[in-house]
Amino acid sequence: MIEESERKRIIELIGREVVPAIGCTEPAAVALCTARAAEMAGRTPERIEALLSGNMLKNAMGVGIPGTGMIGLPIAVALGALVGRSEYRLEVLRDTTPEAVERGRRMIGEGRIAIGLKEGIDEKLYIETTVTTAEHRATAVIAGGHTRFVYAACDGRVILDERVSAADGACDEEVPLTMRRVWDFAMTAPVDELRFILETARLNKAAAERAFEGDYGHAVGKTLRGSLERRLMGDSVYSRILSYTSAACDVRMAGAMIPVMSNSGSGNQGIAATLPVTIYAEECGCSEEQRIRALALSHLTVIYIKRSLGRLSALCGCVVAATGSSCGIAYLMGGGYREATYAVKNMIANLTGMICDGAKPSCAMKVSSGVSTAVLSAMMAMDGRCVTSVEGIIEEDVDRCIRNLTEIGRDGMDQTDRLVLRIMTRKGAAGCE
Repeated sequence: MIEESERKRIIELIGREVVPAIGCTEPAAVALCTARAAEMAGRTPERIEALLSGNMLKNAMGVGIPGTGMIGLPIAVALGALVGRSEYRLEVLRDTTPEAVERGRRMIGEGRIAIGLKEGIDEKLYIETTVTTAEHRATAVIAGGHTRFVYAACDGRVILDERVSAADGACDEEVPLTMRRVWDFAMTAPVDELRFILETARLNKAAAERAFEGDYGHAVGKTLRGSLERRLMGDSVYSRILSYTSAACDVRMAGAMIPVMSNSGSGNQGIAATLPVTIYAEECGCSEEQRIRALALSHLTVIYIKRSLGRLSALCGCVVAATGSSCGIAYLMGGGYREATYAVKNMIANLTGMICDGAKPSCAMKVSSGVSTAVLSAMMAMDGRCVTSVEGIIEEDVDRCIRNLTEIGRDGMDQTDRLVLRIMTRKGAAGCE
Protein backbone atom coordinates (compact mmCIF):
# COMPACT_ATOMS: atom_id res chain seq x y z
CA MET A 1 0.00 0.00 0.00
CA ILE A 2 1.31 3.42 -0.94
CA GLU A 3 1.37 5.87 1.97
CA GLU A 4 -0.42 9.18 1.52
CA SER A 5 2.73 11.32 1.55
CA GLU A 6 4.38 9.16 -1.08
CA ARG A 7 1.17 9.06 -3.12
CA LYS A 8 1.08 12.84 -3.23
CA ARG A 9 4.71 12.98 -4.39
CA ILE A 10 3.95 10.52 -7.17
CA ILE A 11 0.97 12.59 -8.28
CA GLU A 12 3.18 15.68 -8.32
CA LEU A 13 5.74 13.74 -10.35
CA ILE A 14 3.12 12.77 -12.93
CA GLY A 15 1.97 16.38 -13.02
CA ARG A 16 5.50 17.51 -13.86
CA GLU A 17 6.15 14.85 -16.48
CA VAL A 18 2.76 14.68 -18.23
CA VAL A 19 2.22 18.14 -19.69
CA PRO A 20 0.81 19.71 -22.87
CA ALA A 21 3.18 20.39 -25.75
CA ILE A 22 2.74 21.94 -29.18
CA GLY A 23 4.95 20.39 -31.81
CA CYS A 24 8.06 18.29 -31.25
CA THR A 25 9.45 18.87 -27.77
CA GLU A 26 13.11 19.23 -28.84
CA PRO A 27 12.68 22.30 -31.10
CA ALA A 28 10.09 23.55 -28.60
CA ALA A 29 12.70 23.34 -25.84
CA VAL A 30 15.20 25.21 -28.02
CA ALA A 31 12.58 27.89 -28.71
CA LEU A 32 11.85 28.02 -24.98
CA CYS A 33 15.49 28.56 -24.14
CA THR A 34 15.74 31.26 -26.81
CA ALA A 35 12.59 32.94 -25.49
CA ARG A 36 14.11 33.18 -22.02
CA ALA A 37 17.27 34.78 -23.41
CA ALA A 38 15.22 37.19 -25.52
CA GLU A 39 13.10 38.18 -22.53
CA MET A 40 16.31 39.31 -20.85
CA ALA A 41 17.98 40.92 -23.88
CA GLY A 42 15.02 42.31 -25.79
CA ARG A 43 12.85 41.35 -28.76
CA THR A 44 14.98 42.93 -31.51
CA PRO A 45 17.82 40.43 -31.81
CA GLU A 46 20.75 41.23 -34.05
CA ARG A 47 22.12 37.71 -33.69
CA ILE A 48 21.13 34.46 -32.02
CA GLU A 49 23.48 31.57 -31.32
CA ALA A 50 22.21 28.15 -30.22
CA LEU A 51 24.60 25.42 -29.07
CA LEU A 52 23.07 21.98 -28.55
CA SER A 53 24.01 18.51 -27.41
CA GLY A 54 24.16 15.89 -30.14
CA ASN A 55 20.88 14.27 -29.08
CA MET A 56 19.05 17.58 -29.15
CA LEU A 57 20.45 18.37 -32.57
CA LYS A 58 19.46 14.93 -33.85
CA ASN A 59 15.90 15.15 -32.56
CA ALA A 60 15.20 18.66 -33.81
CA MET A 61 16.59 18.57 -37.33
CA GLY A 62 13.82 17.01 -39.42
CA VAL A 63 10.51 17.86 -37.79
CA GLY A 64 7.83 20.40 -38.71
CA ILE A 65 7.55 23.55 -36.60
CA PRO A 66 3.93 24.40 -35.69
CA GLY A 67 2.32 27.31 -37.47
CA THR A 68 5.16 27.82 -39.95
CA GLY A 69 4.99 25.23 -42.72
CA MET A 70 8.75 24.90 -42.21
CA ILE A 71 11.08 22.19 -40.96
CA GLY A 72 14.02 22.40 -38.60
CA LEU A 73 15.61 24.50 -35.91
CA PRO A 74 16.29 27.93 -37.48
CA ILE A 75 12.64 29.00 -37.59
CA ALA A 76 12.05 27.62 -34.08
CA VAL A 77 14.97 29.70 -32.79
CA ALA A 78 13.78 32.81 -34.61
CA LEU A 79 10.22 32.52 -33.33
CA GLY A 80 11.43 31.78 -29.82
CA ALA A 81 13.17 35.14 -29.85
CA LEU A 82 10.40 37.06 -31.61
CA VAL A 83 7.16 35.79 -30.01
CA GLY A 84 8.08 32.97 -27.61
CA ARG A 85 7.05 33.24 -23.98
CA SER A 86 8.92 31.14 -21.44
CA GLU A 87 5.88 30.97 -19.16
CA TYR A 88 4.18 28.80 -21.81
CA ARG A 89 6.84 26.09 -21.34
CA LEU A 90 6.49 23.49 -24.13
CA GLU A 91 3.67 25.51 -25.70
CA VAL A 92 6.15 28.37 -26.10
CA LEU A 93 5.26 29.07 -29.74
CA ARG A 94 1.49 29.19 -29.39
CA ASP A 95 1.40 32.95 -30.17
CA THR A 96 2.99 32.43 -33.58
CA THR A 97 1.47 34.54 -36.37
CA PRO A 98 2.11 34.71 -40.13
CA GLU A 99 3.79 38.07 -39.56
CA ALA A 100 6.17 36.56 -37.02
CA VAL A 101 6.96 33.69 -39.39
CA GLU A 102 7.84 36.18 -42.13
CA ARG A 103 10.11 38.10 -39.76
CA GLY A 104 11.72 34.82 -38.79
CA ARG A 105 12.31 33.94 -42.45
CA ARG A 106 14.06 37.26 -42.95
CA MET A 107 16.29 36.66 -39.93
CA ILE A 108 17.30 33.29 -41.31
CA GLY A 109 17.92 34.71 -44.78
CA GLU A 110 20.11 37.47 -43.34
CA GLY A 111 22.32 34.91 -41.60
CA ARG A 112 21.53 36.15 -38.09
CA ILE A 113 20.98 32.70 -36.60
CA ALA A 114 23.81 30.25 -35.88
CA ILE A 115 23.19 26.70 -34.69
CA GLY A 116 25.92 24.29 -33.73
CA LEU A 117 27.07 21.41 -31.56
CA LYS A 118 28.11 22.14 -27.97
CA GLU A 119 31.47 20.53 -27.36
CA GLY A 120 32.82 19.10 -24.13
CA ILE A 121 29.56 18.22 -22.36
CA ASP A 122 28.20 14.93 -21.06
CA GLU A 123 24.52 15.86 -20.87
CA LYS A 124 22.30 14.28 -23.53
CA LEU A 125 19.82 17.13 -23.18
CA TYR A 126 21.60 20.47 -23.33
CA ILE A 127 20.60 23.79 -24.91
CA GLU A 128 22.53 27.06 -24.69
CA THR A 129 21.17 30.10 -26.48
CA THR A 130 22.64 33.60 -26.61
CA VAL A 131 20.61 36.54 -27.88
CA THR A 132 22.45 39.72 -28.79
CA THR A 133 20.66 43.02 -29.37
CA ALA A 134 22.01 46.53 -29.92
CA GLU A 135 22.03 47.11 -26.16
CA HIS A 136 22.17 43.74 -24.40
CA ARG A 137 23.55 40.21 -24.55
CA ALA A 138 21.78 37.41 -22.67
CA THR A 139 22.39 33.68 -22.35
CA ALA A 140 20.07 30.93 -21.12
CA VAL A 141 20.79 27.23 -20.60
CA ILE A 142 18.39 24.30 -20.32
CA ALA A 143 19.81 20.92 -19.24
CA GLY A 144 18.56 17.62 -17.84
CA GLY A 145 14.91 18.29 -18.77
CA HIS A 146 13.09 20.00 -21.61
CA THR A 147 11.94 22.90 -19.42
CA ARG A 148 14.67 22.85 -16.78
CA PHE A 149 16.57 26.13 -16.80
CA VAL A 150 19.94 25.83 -15.08
CA TYR A 151 21.58 29.11 -16.10
CA ALA A 152 20.52 32.63 -17.05
CA ALA A 153 22.65 35.77 -17.35
CA CYS A 154 22.36 39.18 -18.98
CA ASP A 155 25.22 41.59 -19.64
CA GLY A 156 27.47 39.62 -17.33
CA ARG A 157 24.99 39.60 -14.43
CA VAL A 158 24.15 36.02 -13.40
CA ILE A 159 20.46 35.58 -12.58
CA LEU A 160 20.39 31.78 -12.19
CA ASP A 161 23.17 29.19 -11.92
CA GLU A 162 22.29 25.58 -11.09
CA ARG A 163 24.57 23.97 -13.66
CA VAL A 164 26.32 21.72 -11.16
CA SER A 165 23.10 19.72 -10.62
CA ALA A 166 22.11 19.56 -14.27
CA ALA A 167 23.11 15.95 -14.89
CA ASP A 168 20.59 14.12 -17.05
CA GLY A 169 17.95 12.41 -14.95
CA ALA A 170 19.19 13.85 -11.66
CA CYS A 171 15.84 15.25 -10.61
CA ASP A 172 12.96 13.65 -8.77
CA GLU A 173 15.05 10.92 -7.19
CA GLU A 174 13.24 11.50 -3.93
CA VAL A 175 10.29 9.53 -5.33
CA PRO A 176 11.30 5.84 -5.19
CA LEU A 177 9.67 3.73 -7.89
CA THR A 178 9.61 0.04 -8.72
CA MET A 179 7.19 -1.80 -10.97
CA ARG A 180 5.36 -3.02 -7.87
CA ARG A 181 5.00 0.52 -6.54
CA VAL A 182 3.82 1.74 -9.93
CA TRP A 183 1.13 -0.94 -9.94
CA ASP A 184 0.08 -0.37 -6.34
CA PHE A 185 -0.20 3.37 -6.89
CA ALA A 186 -2.32 3.02 -10.02
CA MET A 187 -4.62 0.46 -8.41
CA THR A 188 -5.10 2.02 -4.96
CA ALA A 189 -4.89 5.81 -5.29
CA PRO A 190 -8.31 7.47 -4.88
CA VAL A 191 -9.86 7.83 -8.32
CA ASP A 192 -10.62 11.53 -7.79
CA GLU A 193 -6.91 12.20 -7.28
CA LEU A 194 -6.14 10.55 -10.63
CA ARG A 195 -8.98 12.02 -12.68
CA PHE A 196 -6.69 14.64 -14.20
CA ILE A 197 -5.11 11.86 -16.29
CA LEU A 198 -8.23 11.79 -18.48
CA GLU A 199 -7.03 15.04 -20.05
CA THR A 200 -4.31 13.02 -21.79
CA ALA A 201 -7.02 11.04 -23.57
CA ARG A 202 -8.96 14.13 -24.58
CA LEU A 203 -5.99 16.02 -26.01
CA ASN A 204 -4.32 13.12 -27.77
CA LYS A 205 -7.52 11.73 -29.25
CA ALA A 206 -8.39 15.19 -30.57
CA ALA A 207 -4.99 15.30 -32.28
CA ALA A 208 -5.66 11.95 -33.97
CA GLU A 209 -9.08 13.06 -35.18
CA ARG A 210 -7.52 16.22 -36.60
CA ALA A 211 -5.11 14.03 -38.56
CA PHE A 212 -7.97 12.01 -40.07
CA GLU A 213 -9.39 15.22 -41.52
CA GLY A 214 -6.23 16.17 -43.43
CA ASP A 215 -3.09 14.76 -44.97
CA TYR A 216 -0.23 15.05 -42.50
CA GLY A 217 3.25 13.59 -42.69
CA HIS A 218 3.19 10.10 -44.15
CA ALA A 219 -0.49 9.73 -43.19
CA VAL A 220 0.18 6.42 -41.45
CA GLY A 221 -2.94 6.70 -39.30
CA LYS A 222 -5.13 7.59 -42.26
CA THR A 223 -3.66 4.73 -44.31
CA LEU A 224 -4.61 2.30 -41.56
CA ARG A 225 -8.24 3.36 -41.97
CA GLY A 226 -8.28 2.81 -45.73
CA SER A 227 -9.99 0.13 -47.76
CA LEU A 228 -6.85 -1.99 -48.14
CA GLU A 229 -6.33 -1.97 -44.38
CA ARG A 230 -9.92 -3.05 -43.80
CA ARG A 231 -9.49 -5.96 -46.21
CA LEU A 232 -6.26 -7.06 -44.57
CA MET A 233 -6.96 -6.34 -40.89
CA GLY A 234 -10.69 -5.78 -40.60
CA ASP A 235 -12.41 -2.99 -38.73
CA SER A 236 -11.27 -4.11 -35.29
CA VAL A 237 -10.24 -2.73 -31.93
CA TYR A 238 -6.67 -3.57 -32.90
CA SER A 239 -6.76 -1.66 -36.19
CA ARG A 240 -8.34 1.36 -34.51
CA ILE A 241 -5.67 1.36 -31.81
CA LEU A 242 -3.00 1.46 -34.50
CA SER A 243 -4.72 4.10 -36.61
CA TYR A 244 -5.50 6.53 -33.79
CA THR A 245 -2.04 6.32 -32.25
CA SER A 246 -0.23 6.70 -35.57
CA ALA A 247 -2.50 9.55 -36.66
CA ALA A 248 -1.76 11.63 -33.59
CA CYS A 249 1.94 11.20 -34.30
CA ASP A 250 1.39 12.11 -37.98
CA VAL A 251 -0.23 15.44 -37.18
CA ARG A 252 2.28 16.32 -34.47
CA MET A 253 5.39 15.54 -36.51
CA ALA A 254 3.97 17.51 -39.45
CA GLY A 255 3.96 20.65 -37.29
CA ALA A 256 0.24 21.26 -36.83
CA MET A 257 -0.59 23.92 -34.27
CA ILE A 258 -2.38 21.49 -31.98
CA PRO A 259 -1.39 20.43 -28.46
CA VAL A 260 -0.78 16.87 -27.33
CA MET A 261 -0.10 15.58 -23.85
CA SER A 262 3.55 14.59 -23.54
CA ASN A 263 5.29 12.20 -21.16
CA SER A 264 8.85 12.70 -19.89
CA GLY A 265 9.47 15.45 -22.40
CA SER A 266 8.17 13.62 -25.47
CA GLY A 267 4.86 14.14 -27.22
CA ASN A 268 5.15 10.84 -29.09
CA GLN A 269 5.72 9.06 -25.79
CA GLY A 270 2.63 10.73 -24.38
CA ILE A 271 0.61 9.68 -27.44
CA ALA A 272 1.82 6.08 -27.35
CA ALA A 273 1.21 5.82 -23.61
CA THR A 274 -2.32 7.22 -23.95
CA LEU A 275 -4.16 6.29 -27.12
CA PRO A 276 -3.80 2.47 -27.17
CA VAL A 277 -5.23 2.38 -23.64
CA THR A 278 -7.92 4.95 -24.44
CA ILE A 279 -9.15 3.29 -27.64
CA TYR A 280 -9.14 -0.19 -26.09
CA ALA A 281 -11.11 1.08 -23.09
CA GLU A 282 -13.69 2.84 -25.25
CA GLU A 283 -14.15 -0.04 -27.67
CA CYS A 284 -14.49 -2.61 -24.90
CA GLY A 285 -16.86 -0.59 -22.70
CA CYS A 286 -14.54 -0.23 -19.72
CA SER A 287 -15.69 1.93 -16.83
CA GLU A 288 -14.33 5.41 -16.18
CA GLU A 289 -12.43 4.14 -13.14
CA GLN A 290 -10.80 1.43 -15.23
CA ARG A 291 -9.79 3.98 -17.87
CA ILE A 292 -8.31 6.28 -15.23
CA ARG A 293 -6.34 3.51 -13.53
CA ALA A 294 -5.10 2.08 -16.83
CA LEU A 295 -3.89 5.50 -17.99
CA ALA A 296 -2.21 6.15 -14.65
CA LEU A 297 -0.50 2.75 -14.86
CA SER A 298 0.68 3.38 -18.42
CA HIS A 299 2.01 6.89 -17.85
CA LEU A 300 3.73 6.10 -14.56
CA THR A 301 5.37 3.02 -16.07
CA VAL A 302 6.84 5.23 -18.78
CA ILE A 303 8.06 7.77 -16.22
CA TYR A 304 9.64 4.98 -14.16
CA ILE A 305 11.54 3.53 -17.13
CA LYS A 306 12.61 6.92 -18.50
CA ARG A 307 14.13 7.96 -15.17
CA SER A 308 16.67 5.15 -15.61
CA LEU A 309 17.07 5.52 -19.38
CA GLY A 310 17.41 9.30 -19.48
CA ARG A 311 15.47 11.95 -21.36
CA LEU A 312 17.23 11.33 -24.67
CA SER A 313 19.07 8.25 -25.87
CA ALA A 314 19.74 6.07 -28.90
CA LEU A 315 16.73 3.93 -27.98
CA CYS A 316 13.45 4.95 -29.63
CA GLY A 317 11.05 6.35 -27.05
CA CYS A 318 8.16 4.34 -28.49
CA VAL A 319 9.71 1.21 -26.95
CA VAL A 320 9.25 2.69 -23.49
CA ALA A 321 5.88 4.31 -24.16
CA ALA A 322 4.41 1.19 -25.74
CA THR A 323 5.59 -0.80 -22.72
CA GLY A 324 3.46 1.46 -20.54
CA SER A 325 0.41 1.07 -22.77
CA SER A 326 0.89 -2.71 -22.86
CA CYS A 327 0.62 -2.75 -19.06
CA GLY A 328 -2.51 -0.60 -19.22
CA ILE A 329 -4.14 -2.83 -21.83
CA ALA A 330 -3.28 -5.98 -19.84
CA TYR A 331 -5.02 -4.44 -16.82
CA LEU A 332 -8.09 -3.55 -18.92
CA MET A 333 -8.18 -7.15 -20.19
CA GLY A 334 -8.59 -8.25 -16.58
CA GLY A 335 -4.96 -8.84 -15.72
CA GLY A 336 -3.25 -8.28 -12.40
CA TYR A 337 0.28 -7.41 -11.39
CA ARG A 338 1.67 -10.69 -12.76
CA GLU A 339 0.19 -10.03 -16.20
CA ALA A 340 1.55 -6.47 -16.16
CA THR A 341 5.07 -7.77 -15.48
CA TYR A 342 4.65 -10.36 -18.22
CA ALA A 343 3.70 -7.59 -20.63
CA VAL A 344 6.82 -5.61 -19.69
CA LYS A 345 9.08 -8.62 -20.21
CA ASN A 346 7.49 -9.48 -23.55
CA MET A 347 7.98 -5.91 -24.74
CA ILE A 348 11.63 -5.80 -23.66
CA ALA A 349 12.31 -9.15 -25.34
CA ASN A 350 10.81 -7.91 -28.61
CA LEU A 351 11.58 -4.24 -29.27
CA THR A 352 14.86 -3.52 -27.46
CA GLY A 353 17.32 -2.08 -29.95
CA MET A 354 14.99 0.07 -32.07
CA ILE A 355 17.09 3.16 -32.74
CA CYS A 356 16.09 6.78 -32.43
CA ASP A 357 17.21 8.66 -35.54
CA GLY A 358 15.56 11.93 -34.66
CA ALA A 359 12.04 13.31 -34.59
CA LYS A 360 10.42 13.28 -38.03
CA PRO A 361 7.21 12.25 -39.85
CA SER A 362 8.27 8.60 -40.11
CA CYS A 363 8.15 8.35 -36.29
CA ALA A 364 4.48 7.45 -36.84
CA MET A 365 5.63 4.17 -38.39
CA LYS A 366 7.77 3.35 -35.36
CA VAL A 367 4.92 4.24 -33.04
CA SER A 368 2.67 1.88 -34.99
CA SER A 369 5.24 -0.91 -34.62
CA GLY A 370 5.55 -0.28 -30.89
CA VAL A 371 1.80 -0.21 -30.32
CA SER A 372 1.30 -3.38 -32.36
CA THR A 373 3.83 -5.12 -30.13
CA ALA A 374 2.12 -3.69 -27.04
CA VAL A 375 -1.16 -5.36 -27.94
CA LEU A 376 0.57 -8.66 -28.73
CA SER A 377 2.53 -8.55 -25.46
CA ALA A 378 -0.64 -7.93 -23.45
CA MET A 379 -2.48 -10.77 -25.18
CA MET A 380 0.39 -13.16 -24.51
CA ALA A 381 0.48 -12.04 -20.88
CA MET A 382 -3.23 -12.76 -20.50
CA ASP A 383 -2.60 -16.27 -21.84
CA GLY A 384 0.07 -16.71 -19.18
CA ARG A 385 2.85 -16.58 -21.75
CA CYS A 386 6.04 -14.68 -20.95
CA VAL A 387 9.58 -14.69 -22.30
CA THR A 388 11.64 -16.59 -19.73
CA SER A 389 14.82 -15.74 -17.87
CA VAL A 390 16.89 -18.17 -19.95
CA GLU A 391 16.19 -16.06 -23.04
CA GLY A 392 18.34 -13.09 -23.96
CA ILE A 393 18.26 -10.09 -21.61
CA ILE A 394 15.16 -11.17 -19.68
CA GLU A 395 15.47 -11.97 -15.97
CA GLU A 396 12.99 -13.21 -13.39
CA ASP A 397 12.86 -9.84 -11.66
CA VAL A 398 10.93 -7.33 -13.78
CA ASP A 399 12.84 -4.34 -12.39
CA ARG A 400 16.11 -5.99 -13.36
CA CYS A 401 14.69 -6.48 -16.87
CA ILE A 402 13.93 -2.78 -17.03
CA ARG A 403 17.48 -1.98 -15.92
CA ASN A 404 18.83 -4.25 -18.64
CA LEU A 405 16.76 -2.36 -21.21
CA THR A 406 17.85 1.05 -19.98
CA GLU A 407 21.52 0.08 -19.66
CA ILE A 408 21.50 -1.02 -23.28
CA GLY A 409 19.72 2.13 -24.43
CA ARG A 410 21.74 4.52 -22.27
CA ASP A 411 25.22 2.97 -22.30
CA GLY A 412 25.40 0.13 -24.80
CA MET A 413 23.97 2.15 -27.68
CA ASP A 414 26.04 5.28 -27.00
CA GLN A 415 28.29 4.67 -30.01
CA THR A 416 25.20 4.02 -32.12
CA ASP A 417 23.94 7.44 -31.07
CA ARG A 418 27.12 9.11 -32.29
CA LEU A 419 27.05 7.21 -35.58
CA VAL A 420 23.41 8.11 -36.22
CA LEU A 421 24.18 11.79 -35.64
CA ARG A 422 27.18 11.64 -38.01
CA ILE A 423 25.06 10.05 -40.71
CA MET A 424 22.31 12.64 -40.28
CA THR A 425 24.61 15.66 -40.24
CA ARG A 426 26.66 14.59 -43.25
CA LYS A 427 23.44 14.44 -45.28
CA GLY A 428 23.29 18.22 -44.86
CA ALA A 429 20.04 18.02 -42.87
CA ALA A 430 18.23 21.28 -42.17
CA GLY A 431 19.41 23.39 -39.27
CA CYS A 432 23.08 22.40 -39.14
CA GLU A 433 26.07 24.63 -39.71
